[in-house]
Amino acid sequence: MRNRLRRGGAALAAALAVTAAVSGCGREIPGTPLGVGESQPVDTRLDKLLRECEILSHEQIGAAVGDGVVAEDSFFGAVCMWDLIGAPGGDGMATLNWYENGSLGNEKQTNNKLGYETTNVTVDSALVLQIRRPNDPDSCGMVASAPDNGVIGWWLNYRANSSHPDPCESVRKLMALTLNLAR
Repeated sequence: MRNRLRRGGAALAAALAVTAAVSGCGREIPGTPLGVGESQPVDTRLDKLLRECEILSHEQIGAAVGDGVVAEDSFFGAVCMWDLIGAPGGDGMATLNWYENGSLGNEKQTNNKLGYETTNVTVDSALVLQIRRPNDPDSCGMVASAPDNGVIGWWLNYRANSSHPDPCESVRKLMALTLNLAR
């Protein structure tokens, strides 16, 4: 009998603990989040891991590549990828990466080790590295300092040997849209 009472008492204690945890231990505070010492709302689109894939809409990505281009999710994980359907000269792929602890210096050094051509360019008054693989006119990448920390980069790859515009122009548009989020 004593064991049955202990088990019943233990079950009752567990049920009460669960009820207490579920009912009212948390609350929502109304308002708009502001950074320390700031008077403008915080842009939270670049501050959460795996939410960077949502910083630009599918429509914005497609429009940056060309009229009528449809951007469809391809892969979301360590990087974000979209298939570009109906891109000028043939389908392609856009890739976004955000390295929280990256730096432009490290990106330049790594790309140089890979034999890629890196050029300093300016996009909306921000220093950006433009990256091209040797003898590959079908792709282009750009990387810039992220608004809060690390680096953010875009790549565009067209199908090989297709007739398409310079991929760097589309990547420049994607980077400008992304950098404007911080303003």
